[in-house]
Amino acid sequence: MPATPTNSLLWEYLRFLLSNRIPRQLANRFFGWFSRIESPLLARGSIAVWRLFTDLDLDEARTQRFRSVHACFTRELKAGARPVDGDARVITSPCDAIVGACGLIRQEQLIQAKRFPYTLQELLLDPQLVELYRDGQYATLRLTPSMYHRFHAPYDCIVDQVIYVAGETWNVNPITLNRIPKVFCKNERAVIYTTLRPAGIVVTLVPVAAILVASIRLQFLDEVLNRQYRGKTEIACRAAFCKGEEMGWFEHGSTIIVFAPKSVALCGTVQQGAVIRMGQPLMRLPS
Repeated sequence: MPATPTNSLLWEYLRFLLSNRIPRQLANRFFGWFSRIESPLLARGSIAVWRLFTDLDLDEARTQRFRSVHACFTRELKAGARPVDGDARVITSPCDAIVGACGLIRQEQLIQAKRFPYTLQELLLDPQLVELYRDGQYATLRLTPSMYHRFHAPYDCIVDQVIYVAGETWNVNPITLNRIPKVFCKNERAVIYTTLRPAGIVVTLVPVAAILVASIRLQFLDEVLNRQYRGKTEIACRAAFCKGEEMGWFEHGSTIIVFAPKSVALCGTVQQGAVIRMGQPLMRLPS
């Protein structure tokens, strides 16, 4: 029997309650502990249940056998599973994702969803980046729990600073984004400064953590960025990446927001609701 509008609204509300009105920090700690239990039998059972509720596809995974649920979440792919666009004018998607709000930043304002705006200052907390991306371009890339969770360099680049922002762990699914204002500005996140080589254009990646584990791992830092992190919030570094090279991963699905100056344009295929894979065109540099 087809779902009625009333039933659909009720189910949407229940999903919102289940993902956001539970004790989020307690859920994060429990799931973090559970997901790391090394038991192939438990992992197989958990993955089987996971597949009942999502479109989890492990055909591209480097291995089909996992000792823990965490190993499945953070899985690597087979070589060649994600071809990287070689066009020197193309900035590629750093991750597999569903495209959320994207497009032109109106002075300092951009959109979370529908009627909920937020500002560059609220998210980035850096006046210099605010000026750099005023009237620029952005793309919100949402990773679902079943997707590949590693993210990669969108271009040949140097990472010379990361700012870690502690915060909440709201779910970042569409239901939440349509109900709670400024979720990305409230949640735990990292602001990754990347300078494209040789163009010198600064493109910033903002991985935003969410409920369940809520940890961000960067290949070039020794510590995991989460609520247990006690290091500096402004982290100086000097890490070089080639286009498509792995930069880090989420411990669970979440979101990456990509910012570029106004001289850069979104590719025509990048529209809200579109599915994009790591290595596919996201933005285009000026001629």
